[in-house]
Amino acid sequence: MIVFGIIFGILVLLLLSSLLIFYVVVHKSKRVIAQVASSHPLYADGKRFVDAQPQEWTIETQDALKLHAWYLPADQPTSKTVIVANGYHSIRDRFAAYGWMFHELGYNVLIPAYRASAEAEGKYLGFGWLDRDDYKRWMNKIIEKESTAEIAMFGISMGAASAMMVSGEQLPIQVKCFIADCGYDTLWNEIVFKAKHDFHLPAFPLVYLLSFWSKLLAGYHFKEVSSLNQLAKNTRPFLFIHGEDDQFVPTEMVHRNFAATSSPKEVLIVPKAGHAKAYETDQALYQQIVAQFLNKYL
Repeated sequence: MIVFGIIFGILVLLLLSSLLIFYVVVHKSKRVIAQVASSHPLYADGKRFVDAQPQEWTIETQDALKLHAWYLPADQPTSKTVIVANGYHSIRDRFAAYGWMFHELGYNVLIPAYRASAEAEGKYLGFGWLDRDDYKRWMNKIIEKESTAEIAMFGISMGAASAMMVSGEQLPIQVKCFIADCGYDTLWNEIVFKAKHDFHLPAFPLVYLLSFWSKLLAGYHFKEVSSLNQLAKNTRPFLFIHGEDDQFVPTEMVHRNFAATSSPKEVLIVPKAGHAKAYETDQALYQQIVAQFLNKYL
């Protein structure tokens, strides 16, 4: 009986501790990653985007959430719009500098607040999987306003995974191409990597339990959230970007993502760049490659 009690206690402890970790990782939180300081190389451009007073757009999701987005039209009228998808635990102004880059390149820019972010409705983060229909609705919103619209989607980190998830869906013909900066290949691989790299923990039992709670409460298991599977269905041009020294989403993942799609594709590996730092590490190169890609396909 004593042995049984010890085993039962360990199992209960594992279940409760994994549930707590699940809530920290997946549940909606007001916690956001640090905003860029005024000394940051991208601060000025982010401030320029916000100071330009973008319009506020809204959509309703298939599960009745009301989501908001910033829309900044180009200085010269154009039918070409870039959607910017943000990263994990971020709010719109965290990556507004990317929006300004696209604005400077002459495009309309839409920056949505993704579901369950600190500034949006929703209970659980979608890690790109639950978000893919939301972004399709943003695409349709653009098309409703201008039927001749031409759309590109750009994402960074979790937003890059969102772009890859969306790419495998049935999309309007107005959607022309995608750019993914430092996105993971599968959520399972990413969580396994973080458990091992940051905490020296094996995948079993923790990641299996986290995936169990995710399926039970959020509606998806971690292996289901696969950029690779979605990219295999993609038919549109893709630009993959990654930092050479990424220790959050390992650089090897971009090569697997690149190999997963048979569409026209390009890859940029930025030397000495960490996670989500490719742009600030070499702004001139980043802008050049992005501009060339969009000039070709959008």
